[in-house]
Amino acid sequence: MSRPIPPSYKPKNWPAYSEALKQRGSLTIWFDPDMAWVPPPTGKRGRQPQYSDAAIQTCLTMTVLFGMALRQTTGFVESLLRLIGLGWAVPDFSTLSRRQKSLAVSIPYRGSQGPLNLLIDSTGIKAEGEGEWHARKHGGSKRRLWRKIHIGVDEQTLEIRAIEVTSSNVGDAPMLPELLDQIPADVEIASVTADGAYDTRKCHDAVADRGAHAVIPPRKNAKPWKPSTAGAIARNEALRAANYLGRAIWRKWSGYHRRSRAETKMHCVKLLGQSLMARDFDRQVPELQIRAAVLNGYTALGIPVTEPVG
Repeated sequence: MSRPIPPSYKPKNWPAYSEALKQRGSLTIWFDPDMAWVPPPTGKRGRQPQYSDAAIQTCLTMTVLFGMALRQTTGFVESLLRLIGLGWAVPDFSTLSRRQKSLAVSIPYRGSQGPLNLLIDSTGIKAEGEGEWHARKHGGSKRRLWRKIHIGVDEQTLEIRAIEVTSSNVGDAPMLPELLDQIPADVEIASVTADGAYDTRKCHDAVADRGAHAVIPPRKNAKPWKPSTAGAIARNEALRAANYLGRAIWRKWSGYHRRSRAETKMHCVKLLGQSLMARDFDRQVPELQIRAAVLNGYTALGIPVTEPVG
């Protein structure tokens, strides 16, 4: 039996989307002259910070966007302020490095209309070691370090709503409740879509506690669970539906294919760099959070609206 031909799509808003792609290269969307560059007094004893978190995040955003070292970032922001006509002081490289370790990154998002459909995925990104070509040609050294990124993507707006960074030895399933905790309690979650690695009691219970529907394919050797919790009851219903309809039909019926949008977003995260520039974990977490903020800024400018053709 031949496979069905997948449909082709074309964008309906190509002029607007093309303009959004052009605006992604504009510095005006990354630098706001009205931002609070100097923080307000805290009222506490000791020296007050000279630069606000917004100022530090702006400088580190330039680092992530253009792949510059911290000293180069300082020179770039100085020249940018000079062109704008602002006489603000610029943090030096040591201040950026020190503040990055404890920076509270602000990740903007617009929010979707109606309940939130959350798409969950995770991937690894190289933190230390040789590149792939060197490792294949000469054999990689024993010290090749990887970090793991866990994200939750809004299906409607394609924005990153939750992100966690862990070491490579942490599994996918334990981080799902942590991602759901980043969604405000007053935000209604309609569904949570994830792959079979999240088919655990803890994940299903966490989704059920938020009043959401779990779109998680049961494992191939899955057995019914004892219906002691709402998550176990929902998972048993999904297992019966998958066994009755077949996994291929169940995936189409449940809308599991939407999870591919989270995989696409992971690809976008790696387009900002196949490896991390920071060397310690406390600085790598803000670096990846800034990547999420950059991607949400890209998405806010405009996304393609497609329709099937043929």
